[in-house]
Amino acid sequence: MSNHKGTVIQVMGPVLDIRFPDGQLPNLLNAIHIPMGEKTLVAEVAQHIGDNVVRTIAMSSTDGLQRGIEAIDTGAPITVPVGDECLGRVFNLLGQPIDNKEAV
Repeated sequence: MSNHKGTVIQVMGPVLDIRFPDGQLPNLLNAIHIPMGEKTLVAEVAQHIGDNVVRTIAMSSTDGLQRGIEAIDTGAPITVPVGDECLGRVFNLLGQPIDNKEAV
């Protein structure tokens, strides 16, 4: 994880604008984690819009998300598990099991 931390500055449904400090702008397609209580919202960087701000697309509901919340650049794209242990399983787009079985 890159540990670069930014701040959510705008929420427009699933589209989030996040400002990062100088020199810490995440790459396109990086995953951004936004802690929201007991769960973590994952967003993907879609565009650099200038002034150290990135436009991201949230991968789940943004209900309750507010401006000013910390966002953490993972330094890597969204990943999902692969291999024989995944055969016959059902996962969401973040690689989390939705078939009521243990995580891989």
